[in-house]
This record gives sequence, structure tokens and C-alpha cells, in this order.
Amino acid sequence: MSSRQSVDWIALDADDTLWHNERNFTAVQSRFRELLRPYHSDEWIDERLYATEMRNLAHFGYGIKGFTLSMIETAVELSEGRITGREIAVLLDMGKEMLATPVEVLPGVEEAVKELAADGYALMVITKGDLFDQETKVARSGLGPLFRHVEVVSEKREADYARILERYNIAPERFLMVGNSVKSDILPVLALGGRAVHIPYEITWAHEHVAEDVRHERFARLDSISELPAYVGSLGG
Repeated sequence: MSSRQSVDWIALDADDTLWHNERNFTAVQSRFRELLRPYHSDEWIDERLYATEMRNLAHFGYGIKGFTLSMIETAVELSEGRITGREIAVLLDMGKEMLATPVEVLPGVEEAVKELAADGYALMVITKGDLFDQETKVARSGLGPLFRHVEVVSEKREADYARILERYNIAPERFLMVGNSVKSDILPVLALGGRAVHIPYEITWAHEHVAEDVRHERFARLDSISELPAYVGSLGG
């Protein structure tokens, strides 16, 4: 790898960057609305579920297990305790189905990651969520051998990225983060002095929305991950 290249390490988010994820949550939330429709409107059900998820992040963190527990709590609350044991079992089954959903790698991901690895870049995954679930998805995706490290974190704040860079002795200016969330994948890395690439996904969870329009010399927005190798190559001048 040429010394002129301006990054050595490339980290990629997992959910909705490497493989589909949010659409699975959206589908299950639609079924959750149907279950609670006898009690409240769809809008109120969505609002209360989101509020419960936000309240429970401090207890359960991100991921399917926390989402399932939040659905159960919201169902008990909105039904005023009238939800049946059979209906709670349905919610538990929804969560188990999500955990067992096959990993569907996004178009162009495998080719792009293989090309970057072949070009000599050190690759890692940095993702939020449940440790067991995320490590299992990396393994089931077939992409695992292409990454030197997999980091599953409870949050993606500036301090969390700083700890990872320190652990692997990576200078921020030699580091590039790629992901679908401006809030989690882009802004913290730019604040540290690293580079960041935003590749939007078709659905963005409300918690990841930010109003900021990013304009930065170390930032790029690509339409597809297929464009990533050429972009990275252009950084060498």
C-alpha cells in the first residue's frame, strides 16, 4: 500500500451499512401495532413504544432484546394490564424471529470490502448493539475473515471512538469511518480528526436523525458502498 494514501484503517458500521437491519424492526413494529390496535391508535402506539425504547436504553442498550422488552412493557402499559399471556408470548416470538432472521448482505458490500482488503487496508467493524447478536451476524454474513477486529460498543460517542483508536494505536488522521448514521458514524469521528463517509440507508431510526447538514473537508457522502474503494483510492492524491 502506497505511503501516499491518507488512511490506513477503515472501519465500517454493521447494521444497515453491511447488511439490512432497520427494515426488520419496521416489519415487527407493524405487527405490534396490529396487536395493540384494539386499545389505541397507530400513532399513539408508535409514540409510546419509542418513548419506552428511549427510557430503556440505559437498562438494556441497543438491539433486538431491548426492543422486545420495550414492546412487552409498552403493551402492558397501553392495555392497562389487560394484555394476555398468550399475546406476550406472541411478542416474545417476534423477538426470537428477529434474532433468527438470515443476514442479508447489502448489494456491493462483499465486493467493496474484498477490494479494500486486497488493497492492503486494515479493516474493522464498529457497531452498536447486543454483543452476542452482532458477533453472530458478522459470522453468518461470511464477511468476518475480511476484518481484523470487531468492536461492539454500547454507544458511538467521541469518547468511545477515542478509546478504540487508542487501543489499536491508530492516529485519527489515518482513520476512516463508514456508516449510515450521521449521528453515530460521522460527527464523532470528524470531531476526533478522522475521516468519515456517509452511505444513507432507505430507513433511518428516529433516534439517529440529526438536523445538521454536514460540510467538512474530511467528509463525503456516497450513494453506494460500491463507490467506496474508488473514493478511498482518491485520498492518496
